[in-house]
Amino acid sequence: MNACLRLLVLLLVATAARAEIIDIDNRELARLMAAGVPVIDVRTASEWEETGIVPGSRLLTYFDENGKADPPAWLAKAQAYAKAGQPVAVICRSGNRTKVVSRYLSQEAGYAKVYNVKGGIRSWIEEGRPTAPAAPTLASCRANQSC
Repeated sequence: MNACLRLLVLLLVATAARAEIIDIDNRELARLMAAGVPVIDVRTASEWEETGIVPGSRLLTYFDENGKADPPAWLAKAQAYAKAGQPVAVICRSGNRTKVVSRYLSQEAGYAKVYNVKGGIRSWIEEGRPTAPAAPTLASCRANQSC
């Protein structure tokens, strides 16, 4: 194997080893939030309005109502909440969309530690954990055109 190819393989292995996706439960999410880890809710506005949101979470839709996504545009907005060197938690309705988002953040966007909330907001609500109405946050988002 030539030196350039060997270096490329080593860099890829090092990058893969750095990236860490950790599936967490609601107890761990509450602990991380208390420690200041940002939580990004990737659902749609109608979903936020239907169930409410985890208090303190940032609202940033990843897939629109038609299932389409624009990862680079989404990432540009997400970086306002968490930089690649910082840990970040992502939540959706059931934990399925956040698997995709977690992989993107970890493997393509350079985030070293991504927490995927397994069970999503459904599990959070089922456990009787607090939610906040989405309306005030959405009003602020619409005014700033940034949700």
